[in-house]
Amino acid sequence: MDIILLLKALILGIVEGLTEFLPVSSTGHLILVGDLLDFNDERGMVFTIAIQLGAILAVCWEYRGRIFDVVRGIGSSAAAHRFVINLLIAFLPAAVLGLLFIKTIKLYLFHPVPVALALIIGGLLILWAERRQHVIEVEQVDDMNWKHALKVGLVQCLALIPGTSRSGATIIGGLFFGLSRKAATEFSFFLAIPIMFAATFYDVYKHREFLHADDLSMFAVGFVSAFLSALLAVRGLLRFISQHDFTVFAWYRIVFGLVILVTAYTGVIAWSEV
Repeated sequence: MDIILLLKALILGIVEGLTEFLPVSSTGHLILVGDLLDFNDERGMVFTIAIQLGAILAVCWEYRGRIFDVVRGIGSSAAAHRFVINLLIAFLPAAVLGLLFIKTIKLYLFHPVPVALALIIGGLLILWAERRQHVIEVEQVDDMNWKHALKVGLVQCLALIPGTSRSGATIIGGLFFGLSRKAATEFSFFLAIPIMFAATFYDVYKHREFLHADDLSMFAVGFVSAFLSALLAVRGLLRFISQHDFTVFAWYRIVFGLVILVTAYTGVIAWSEV
């Protein structure tokens, strides 16, 4: 058993769980941390994709009551039917674009400097979103219609760019489109379930040749640490947004992005090629 490898798995699992549902980009952080840990090869990329299951199962567990109610009422409840349709509408744009362009995106943008630029630009957009006047049309997720869902689904496509943040794009996009802070955040959580399950299973299957029985303990450590840290992050974010806005995440993104750019161009850290 390689203790160093398990330690890397633990660190990456915690990073995945803590950042997946915050508007700071889990993919961007995993690329950066993986680069620092020298774990950004094909094996490492498959690992970071696979442990997303741990994070998404944390949301499924946190909202298990709501998910059960939707499944039970899909044939008889208008609200459950509308909720599922909204998720499907929001899911499709990013799913289609991802299938078409993910190879090109990974080739050119899965590197520290592009991630840093996306972090900074995303941070500036969050600051802009938080300084504009919010006109709330939708207080609860159940109040959303298909138009709201489609708009959120379209902005989710921006998250194909590493460093943008899927949760950031959908939450801040939701605010722009009239969703309350709570509705935008919860819909982002629910929307993560189909998009992340689909992306994870597709990518892991596509790169299954890099999966080996010897790596089972590494995947187990990453999966469990991602699940537990994601559970803490989801609960913490819901408490946080009840009293605060997302400005702190914007400044974190901007400062973090600038640090990456400065260290890259001064040579303080030997980031991988851009």
